[in-house]
Amino acid sequence: MASDSKRISASTLIQLLSGMALFGTATPLSKIIGQNFPIFTASFLRMAIASLVLAPFVWAATKRFKEAKRSDIAVIAAIAAFGMVGFTATMLFGMRLTTGVIGSTIMSATPAVTALAAVLFLGAAMNWRNAGALALAVAGIAAINLLHGNDGGGGNAIVLGAALVVVAVCFEAAYTLLSRRLSIGITSIEATLAASLMAAPVFILLAWQFDPEPFAFAGASQEAWAALIFWGAMTGGLAPVLWYRGVRKAPALLSAGAMSVMPVTSLVTSYLLLGETFQWSHLIGFGLVFLGLILMIFEHAGAQD
Repeated sequence: MASDSKRISASTLIQLLSGMALFGTATPLSKIIGQNFPIFTASFLRMAIASLVLAPFVWAATKRFKEAKRSDIAVIAAIAAFGMVGFTATMLFGMRLTTGVIGSTIMSATPAVTALAAVLFLGAAMNWRNAGALALAVAGIAAINLLHGNDGGGGNAIVLGAALVVVAVCFEAAYTLLSRRLSIGITSIEATLAASLMAAPVFILLAWQFDPEPFAFAGASQEAWAALIFWGAMTGGLAPVLWYRGVRKAPALLSAGAMSVMPVTSLVTSYLLLGETFQWSHLIGFGLVFLGLILMIFEHAGAQD
């Protein structure tokens, strides 16, 4: 099995961490948006806003797909299906039914799921440092989930919401690993814009077919509109670009470890935006997650090319 260790630059690490930090805000934002907009209508608006943010940069600063290979189109289509349509829809439906803390802690499983997929499907090497780092991340997830106590009931609806977020985790892992399959001729901005443009008409069809009131915006509050705009511009536009740029230059297991930042920002923004209750078990979980992240960073920052 080939080694997956290589030296990384500070800029690559910053791209990974900042991209995941922005992605983390999507969990509580999804709850606000899902409660104020029809699901597929909101998803289409996310793609439209992200495309508007990205299009000027693609026009001014890239070769605009001239070097795209046929295989790149297939990968981008898969990213659109899993990372845009699948992830967005399951997150919105799931977060409509469950709480911000539950959704955030389930999203904590993303690093472990992505790392496992990298080992199984990409042949990534798993040594004791990588395994230890991921074990710490999983322990942090367990601490948050097992010790946070009862969130106030909710019965089958909360269970269904949690199950949908689990599916979103799997889509997020596929989204990350697929981006590593793009050729050098396609930039991160181009890939994100193309995937957003592919997903947009799909959401239009889904909105007309399944939303009770498609493209109905009258009842949305200013807070909901602000959440939707940030969700589209930052988590739909800027975050994927930062993340893709980092992922394509970093080892797969380091990328998986960097995902540990996402549930932390998700929990913090759940406190701030949703008024969810802080519990000390969260600090235990945060500490374990960050220990694992630091171990993963040192493993790859100190490795030779």
